[in-house]
Amino acid sequence: MAEGGGSDSLLFLTDEQLKKGIEAMFFAYRGFTADPDRILENYAYGRAHHRAIHFINRSPETTVNNLLSILGVTKQSLNRVLRRLIDDGLVESRVGKRDKRERHLVLTAKGAALEAELSEAQRSRMRAAFRAVGPDAVTGFRQVLEAMMDVDMRHHFSLLKDSE
Repeated sequence: MAEGGGSDSLLFLTDEQLKKGIEAMFFAYRGFTADPDRILENYAYGRAHHRAIHFINRSPETTVNNLLSILGVTKQSLNRVLRRLIDDGLVESRVGKRDKRERHLVLTAKGAALEAELSEAQRSRMRAAFRAVGPDAVTGFRQVLEAMMDVDMRHHFSLLKDSE
């Protein structure tokens, strides 16, 4: 086995093959975000709002500090995003039951509806792609993505997987 768990034949990937993979990731990400971006435009929201809504939905009652850790943004940046989502009635901030200094975040019904619309757009695109390439490619794709994650991000991802 090669470093990272792959076979020895993967050690011989050329720079050109890697470049093509990087370019494919850029273009795939562009497609993956295009549908939600169109929806977000109706609210004058950006991708930071989408990410916050997504992860609040995945971990209801998550703390602001946990969301900071997942998103890897500054407190100031997250506060701007959360303030807008709260003011617009999509997110509710609740005082912690055990620690009054903590703020726990939950989506309101309005926030859950927007999250569902955004996620369905992305699920539709992924579903079509996965159907086109078949189950072996789907498994390989997920393994590659997980192998590319930094250790702390892989930890957050595993916590989300465990909650499925």
